[in-house]
Parts: sequence; structure tokens; C-alpha cells
Amino acid sequence: MDVHLVDGTYELFRYHFALPSHVTADGREVAAARGVAGSVLSMLEEGATHVAVATDHVIESFRNDLWPTYKDGSGVEADLLSQFGLVEDLLRAVGVTVFAMVEFEADDALGAAARVAAVDDRVDRVVICTPDKDLGQCVGGKIVQMDRRKGTVIGVEGVREKFGVGPESIPDYLALVGDTADGFPGLPGWGAKSAATVLARYGHLEDIPAGADHWDVTVRGAGKLARTLQDQFADALLFRRIATLEYDAPTMDTVDELEWHGPRPDLVDLAASVDAPGLVDRATRLATARAGSRAERIAEHKALSDATVPIADILGHRDADRR
Repeated sequence: MDVHLVDGTYELFRYHFALPSHVTADGREVAAARGVAGSVLSMLEEGATHVAVATDHVIESFRNDLWPTYKDGSGVEADLLSQFGLVEDLLRAVGVTVFAMVEFEADDALGAAARVAAVDDRVDRVVICTPDKDLGQCVGGKIVQMDRRKGTVIGVEGVREKFGVGPESIPDYLALVGDTADGFPGLPGWGAKSAATVLARYGHLEDIPAGADHWDVTVRGAGKLARTLQDQFADALLFRRIATLEYDAPTMDTVDELEWHGPRPDLVDLAASVDAPGLVDRATRLATARAGSRAERIAEHKALSDATVPIADILGHRDADRR
């Protein structure tokens, strides 16, 4: 099986800016939440069987205590912020597992769930559906990263081609260059090219020689960059800590929890409340089709079992041949 882990927060932002507004009769903006629910349902219609969506139920996390300007949701439009809970309710009603994070972040949940899924022998591939650069650190083995908007999938070499470093160095890379989306600045002077060049050689912050005269890679302004790193090394370690995913975020015990079995009864009323009855029709139709396919497979298996010659008969024939 393939396991699909979706960044619900990213998807909510994406559909908020991609779709025209839709306000219900009671004055609620619901376009983005409907868009995400419909999009995840499309994944199921296209063949996905084990799906989970990770969301930031609360935008603030433990990282806000580590850095004062870390993202806190203060700049998020009210019409978008109001749909965070709604999208979780819609997805659950569709029948999809939701990891709604409070102390941790959606990214942490994606990484944690990916690790659980990757050690399951039944799983062929774990697909983390987000373009977020933070998740590049998870890639490797069965785990790949998908940008659903662009339709691209990358593995280890894809991460290396994109950032110039392997997955294991992504937190170090972000520590140096910063992440404006998450609200931490990185170190002055360090850019994508210099960080990639140095980390491709040394791997991690603590392995970079203190003096540029000991570097065996050529980087413009190496002396100044080395001094900055030494002077602000504590900040660099803090930024790496912020960029490193928490793999103990609460998600699931087994991938069996992610298997889609059809919509819940409350989807009817919830879909009607957001003017999206089509979600009910699609989910019901898909559940019926899958139930039919499952019944056919069971019948085929039974027919094969009934047609199998009992082992005692086979052994009897062999004994007869020997005689």
C-alpha cells in the first residue's frame, strides 16, 4: 500500500487564495474548507486508500517559546482563520483521519506519522503531500515528498538537487538561511548558495571548521561567514532546533488507522451547512464502489480456495506414484 500524509494547513491556505469566496446564508466563509475536503476526496477517488491530514488546530506551538518572532497566526485573515476548525470537521465527516495539532505543528505530525508508516512491511511508499521545505528532512527510504499543485514527487536526490544538501542537513540549512514563512531569520550573510556549499561538505553546523582558512570549499566572503557563524553559533543551534521536526508528536499507532472506510453519517448535515451536498454524493458513490470491489475480491479468493486440491489428496497421489 501507499500511505498519503497531507499538510492540511498548507492546503487550506492554498485554496483560500485559489478559490472565489463562498459565504453561507449564516455569514460564514467556507470556500477554502470545502476546497480542501473536495481535494482530499479526489485523492481517494484516484485510488488512495490510507490517508491522513495534519492540521494546525492552534497555530502557536512550543516553538513560540523559543523565538519571539516565530509565526503565531497574527497576520492570518479572519475569514481564513475561521475555517481551521471547519476543515477538520469536514475531513472527519468525509471519513479521513485528522491529526489536529495543538502543542506541536502539522509538520511534526507529518514527520512522526511518516516514520510510523515507513517501518510497516506492508507499506511500499509514504507520500508526504506538501511543498514545505521543512519536510525535506524526512525524505529517504520509503518516504518521498509530493507537491500536489505541481504534480511532482521527489526523493533523496530530488532534495539534494533542490537545496544542494541531503535530507539530513535540511535543519542545518534552514538554521543558516532562515525561514521567513516560519518567522526566524537565519544568520546574516548566509544565503542558499553559501549554506549549500558548506553543508554539502561538512553536513552539520558543529562540523564546520571555525576558521575559513580550514574550509576546503570555496565560498565568497568565507571569512566573514565563518566569523558570523562563530559569533552567533548559539542562535544557529536554536534555529536548527526550531527547524527540526518533533517525531514524537501524537499521531497514530498503526497505518490501519488511516484506511478509508467511507463517510460518516454527519457528513450529510455538515455538507449541507456549507452548501456542498456534492461531497456526500461523491463520498457515498466511492464507498459503494469500493465495497463492491472488496466483495468481488473476497468472492474470487473463496472460489480459488474452493478449487484448491486438499493437501492430503496431493500427498496421497505422491504416495501412489512412489508405489
